[in-house]
Amino acid sequence: MRDPMSIARAEEKDAFVVAVVAVIVRDDPDGARRVLAMRRAATKDAGAGIWETCSGRLEADEQPIDAVTREVREETGLEVRVDATPIDAYAMRRRERPMALIVYRAAWIAGEVRRSDEHDAHAWWTLAEVEASPMPTRLVEAVKRALAR
Repeated sequence: MRDPMSIARAEEKDAFVVAVVAVIVRDDPDGARRVLAMRRAATKDAGAGIWETCSGRLEADEQPIDAVTREVREETGLEVRVDATPIDAYAMRRRERPMALIVYRAAWIAGEVRRSDEHDAHAWWTLAEVEASPMPTRLVEAVKRALAR
């Protein structure tokens, strides 16, 4: 008979994680359209040093639109308006676990970025800066869609 704890660990490893991503768009007075890029803190065990946008996992019984609003508030402190319709969704593996990501566009309304400990740097990037960055390719494509709206 297998050890119940090893069975539980195996099931946890195969558990499907659902996460949300927010591409936060800001229209500057000079006409430039920018997105908030954030670098994952070096202390993070997954994705340390990666430039990304605001993201996080759904909590139990949480709807994706509520999760993305919560994650933006927790990670940035910004006031945003999240579009109800996702701009992308895709699957990946993170730390050997299957993950589904749902990507939303969010329009900056007010506030200055107040980073949580999830990130150690941030910048408002133009599309050209995003394309020249080390941001993951699939996220760059989502940024393009967000900026086109």
